[in-house]
Amino acid sequence: MSVKIYIDGQEGTTGLKILERFEGRNDIEIIKISEEKRKDPTERARLINMSDYTFLCLPDAASREAVSFVDNDHVRIIDASTAHRTNPDWAYGFPELSPEHREKIRTSNRVAVPGCYASGFNSIVYPLVKNGIIPDDFPVFAYATSGYSGAGKKAIAVYEGEDKPYEYGSPRQYAMSQQHKHLPEMQAIPGLKYTPMFNPMVCDYFSGMVVSVPIQTRMLENKVTAEEVHEMFAKHYEGSNMIEVMPLMSEEEQKSFFLASNTLSGINKMQIFVFGNDEQILLCSRLDNLGKGASGAAVQCLNIMMGIDETTGLV
Repeated sequence: MSVKIYIDGQEGTTGLKILERFEGRNDIEIIKISEEKRKDPTERARLINMSDYTFLCLPDAASREAVSFVDNDHVRIIDASTAHRTNPDWAYGFPELSPEHREKIRTSNRVAVPGCYASGFNSIVYPLVKNGIIPDDFPVFAYATSGYSGAGKKAIAVYEGEDKPYEYGSPRQYAMSQQHKHLPEMQAIPGLKYTPMFNPMVCDYFSGMVVSVPIQTRMLENKVTAEEVHEMFAKHYEGSNMIEVMPLMSEEEQKSFFLASNTLSGINKMQIFVFGNDEQILLCSRLDNLGKGASGAAVQCLNIMMGIDETTGLV
């Protein structure tokens, strides 16, 4: 028996990618809205309440509005906006973080899909805090490189247009005011006392990202080695279908290694790397901002909520 799925915001980048991941599945029925009624609140409310599961691929205000439309207790919402990611009444849609996260996703009617940068950041920092490698008041800094697909339709059009500005050919740093929209969940989910510093860069390629967190071990009360940190990550993500902790390289191997940000483009997986040495450890998380960082994560949550193999339609 198939379940009914409605995507509110199905013409956006995330909505379209979710639809792609449903191709060939016979266990779901997609409810589609007509183009002329795509922004009609009455029609959207009707389709939401017809569904078993609704994906919200909308700006924050529109997402909150859509949740208010629900008058059917059986409708389960998967929200890809930032509106509900730090709401304790919502499940945070990153099942690999802990068994508790996975169980809450399975049983909840309200799941907030993590942000793409936050997925990479939390994949690193949550285990560090959870396993006592860093304290919750540690001064965490992160930087990241991302493809332009996460910047929205207008930015995509500029990057792919004939009149692309010269500067768009270079990595461009942004969110300089330290008020990036993902920062609240980057602080709340690992349980950090202070907001981390974050330096994101959008680059001239379509999709894929690397989020990096450097650790100066002299700042730790209990100093750890790079090998011990690697062992911690390997144990934390042991048995994961979507997250792979990559082998620890020797310092000699690292000298000739380049970490590309677009390697996992189109793939619903994440890779964790431990680089550096025992004094300076560099932790990196590589993923597709449209995959494990958005639509792939949303579909993975749906599969868990349905009680089926979480990799269905993804691997």
